[in-house]
Amino acid sequence: MFHRFLLAALLAGASTAAAATYPLTVTDDLGRTVTLKAQPRRIIAMLPSHTETLAAIGAESALIAVDVFSNYPKALTDRLPKVGSGYQPDIEKIVALKPDLVLADESSGSRLTEKLAAAGLTVYGGTAQTYNEVFEKIAVLGKLTNHEAGATRLITTMRGDLNTLQASVISRPKVSTYFEIDPTPYSVGPNSFIGALITKAGGHTIVPAALGDFPKLDPELIVKANPQVMVGLDTALARTRPGWSTLRAVQAGRVYEPTPEENDALSRPGPRLAVALRALIRILHPGALK
Repeated sequence: MFHRFLLAALLAGASTAAAATYPLTVTDDLGRTVTLKAQPRRIIAMLPSHTETLAAIGAESALIAVDVFSNYPKALTDRLPKVGSGYQPDIEKIVALKPDLVLADESSGSRLTEKLAAAGLTVYGGTAQTYNEVFEKIAVLGKLTNHEAGATRLITTMRGDLNTLQASVISRPKVSTYFEIDPTPYSVGPNSFIGALITKAGGHTIVPAALGDFPKLDPELIVKANPQVMVGLDTALARTRPGWSTLRAVQAGRVYEPTPEENDALSRPGPRLAVALRALIRILHPGALK
């Protein structure tokens, strides 16, 4: 009888995270020190992955506005004000909403964190680039918002779902894959979160790790790599590019454009990684999933 009570107590303890203590100080991806004097009650998320993470850990009630690209969960994002994007933020509107925390990115290109901080706001600048960073960022957002228990539950569920999906293709041959982010062409390295998902889906990106996580490619590299599968464009477009009509993926008709929902999941380092992995498995190894 005693061991049952002990087990129950251990399980209860494992599912209950201690409440965050404020003032709370963390370091963001820009190396800035960010201090919250109290639990944030008015949060603006400037990235869809941040919006989705807050909703998934139970912190959605603190959201007062989101960026224009946040569209999931729809019931939440449809009712919230939109305040521009990373490159075109509506600073005046953001300031007028009086947020006690803004979740931005660390992009030196958009300089969003810098702009918001200059306006006197408390800003955390950071987003995941690699697979493991996805879980790290979920944990950070859980800590910042005093929803660590929700973050822990989400991470545990995600890892379980991802492991189950990966097991379905673990013994299948690796498929060489070109993943196109945009036609420039930008693609994904093996250490990016998308590259890691491709590996878990039974493939491998044609991009060498030395080129970085999201590099712009020389089109000749793609032709020389001659991938078996292409993701992120359609066959008609692929055939118009110099030297592509004879590539294995084009010849075999293995050029795939994900659905809008799949594309969102694939491009956002957040709670829907399992949706992204399922989509990639469907593309790389049709029939692997029942």
